[in-house]
Amino acid sequence: MQYDPIKKSIGKIFNRSLWLRKLLYNLLDLILLRSWYIRREIKKWVLTAKENSYILDAGSGFGQYTHFLYSVTNNAHITGVDVKQEQIDDCNNFFSKCGIKNVRFELGDLTTFKPQNKCDFILCVDVMEHIEDDIRVFNNFAEMMNTGGLLLISTPSDKGGSDVHHDDDESFIDEHVREGYNKEDIIKKLSDAGFTQVQAIYSYGKYGKLAWKITMKTPITWLNISKLFFVLLPLYYIFAFPVAYILNSLDIRHQNKTGTGLIVKAVK
Repeated sequence: MQYDPIKKSIGKIFNRSLWLRKLLYNLLDLILLRSWYIRREIKKWVLTAKENSYILDAGSGFGQYTHFLYSVTNNAHITGVDVKQEQIDDCNNFFSKCGIKNVRFELGDLTTFKPQNKCDFILCVDVMEHIEDDIRVFNNFAEMMNTGGLLLISTPSDKGGSDVHHDDDESFIDEHVREGYNKEDIIKKLSDAGFTQVQAIYSYGKYGKLAWKITMKTPITWLNISKLFFVLLPLYYIFAFPVAYILNSLDIRHQNKTGTGLIVKAVK
C-alpha cells in the first residue's frame, strides 16, 4: 500500500493557507493514537526540562510534532531533520510564515546527521521502521545527546504493527523495511548503544488497533483505489471520529499486555 503519495495529496490540500495547515495538525493530534501517547510523554518531559533545551525531531515529516514541541516548551531550540528536501522546504516555509523562531529544518540522514548542538531531547516518530541500519541510528542518537537527555520513539511492534500477522503477509505500508520491533530487541539495541533506563510499552492494544482500522486503514485503502474518495472523507470522519475517539481514550488509559505499536523511552 502506497502511503507517501496520499500524504502528498493531503499536504497540497492543507497547505493552501496557514490556518488549514494548523487545522491539519489539530486533526492529526485528535485522530492518531500515537500522537496521544507522544504528546503525553512530551508533557511529562517538559515539566523537568531546562530552559533553552536543544531538541531534535528526527524524521520531522509534516512538522506536526515540531509544532507541538514549540508550543509547549520554554525557549527551546528545535531542529527538524528529514531525508526529503520537499518536506524540509515546506516546513521551513510554513514556520517562517508563522513567525516562529528557534525552529529550523535541515536535510539529513539519521545514520550520519550531526546537529550543531548536543540534544536534550530527541523525538523519533514512525521513522525506525523505514531505516534498515537501525543500530547505526541508535548509536548516532547516543552520540548527539547530552547526558541525562531523553530519547522518545514511536514505532510499530512485531505484534502486527505493519498489519502483518502471518509469515506470508506483506506490510500494509510498502515503505516499511521491517514488519515491526520486538519489545525486548529494541530495548537491547538501545542499551547496547549506551542508553539507560530503557522502557517500552505497547500502544495500539485491542482498542487502539480497532481505532487504527477505522481512522487509517479503511481511508488509506479507499484512497489507493481512487483519489475520488477524498470528497467522501469529511462525511466518513463525521461518523467515524466519535467512535475512534472513545477507542483511543480507552487504549491510552489501558495497560496493554500487547499491541501493534511501541512507545519507547531511553535516557542517555
